Amino acid sequence: KEGLRLIFQLPYGEAVEALEAWIRWARRCRLPAFVELQRRIVKHRHAILAAIEHGLSNGRIESVNTKIRLITRIAFEFRSPDALIALAMLNLGGHRPALPGRAPPSPP
Repeated sequence: KEGLRLIFQLPYGEAVEALEAWIRWARRCRLPAFVELQRRIVKHRHAILAAIEHGLSNGRIESVNTKIRLITRIAFEFRSPDALIALAMLNLGGHRPALPGRAPPSPP
């Protein structure tokens, strides 16, 4: 498991070699979960290596989705979807309105 995790931290050339080595190990492994995982990795190898090469991840999208789910729970008692949209824009939109009686917010 840790060997597979390490692959995503390596430069592309080393990651290709490490992934091939992990696949060879998993094929010989007698743990059914690793054998099945190896089959899935081989099936999606091209996409996995492309993600490593280009540094792509869905981490930011998952983070925003989690934040929106939390905002949805907070806005559940409001009677309008406009409240949910306003809360999401306020929390995630980057706009920081000036509050009455306070100094303007400093840029992030």
